[in-house]
Amino acid sequence: MNIQITDLYKNSFIKAVILANKELFLYINNSLTYEDLNYSEQIGFGGDKTLNIDLLAENLFIKYLQVFGNIYSEECGKLSNDKKFDIIIDPLDGSDNFSSNLPYYGTSVALVSDNITLAGFVCNLVTGVLTYKAFNDDIKKEYFLENRDSLLVSKNKKIGIFERAYSFPEICTKLRHAKLKFRSPGAVALSLCDAKNYDFVLFAGNIREFDILASLYICNELFLYKTEKIVLIAENKQKFNQIKEIIKNN
Repeated sequence: MNIQITDLYKNSFIKAVILANKELFLYINNSLTYEDLNYSEQIGFGGDKTLNIDLLAENLFIKYLQVFGNIYSEECGKLSNDKKFDIIIDPLDGSDNFSSNLPYYGTSVALVSDNITLAGFVCNLVTGVLTYKAFNDDIKKEYFLENRDSLLVSKNKKIGIFERAYSFPEICTKLRHAKLKFRSPGAVALSLCDAKNYDFVLFAGNIREFDILASLYICNELFLYKTEKIVLIAENKQKFNQIKEIIKNN
């Protein structure tokens, strides 16, 4: 499908997403209060309790992005339905990590038209690195810390990621018997986005657009297996097939 988008729209949208993420990153690092860590009275659209920082982050993204499309966020649901594009947002991926001071959380933004993902942005709010792929261009990174360079990652991958592993003990047992090491850090978008850094990334459970759309677009050149409750991404075909065989009956 050929979707016509002007260069002005593309460039303005990319800039707006970068600015929204940078403002949130700076707020968290310079202006965060204890009140931000308290639960609000609101239950998010995804069914989770909502922290005040969730709402602050969501409102920040709405401020920057609502002119570009219909906002569909984990906290508020869908705002408006009269624009050509949908913008799928998880304003704080890994909220429980954030509130527990576990340094693994971020944001996720995907631009969609007619069920086709056109751009994906995932920001690690701990490292200040925004990874994105937009309009079929190459993967790019934006660094919010001065003098921050890209970290080197070993080509000898030693671990995989299994998000929501606690809900699937049988798969955990099979992975252990296959001598496959894994971690379950608790921020799905971040883990899927960085799949090239790991042996594999596996996500099992209730799959929501907020969690996966941006990351899947960023990693669309890797091997992907997806069902209603499983997402598997791996760079190595042999490892991909091995994990796929382990999870085939789930």
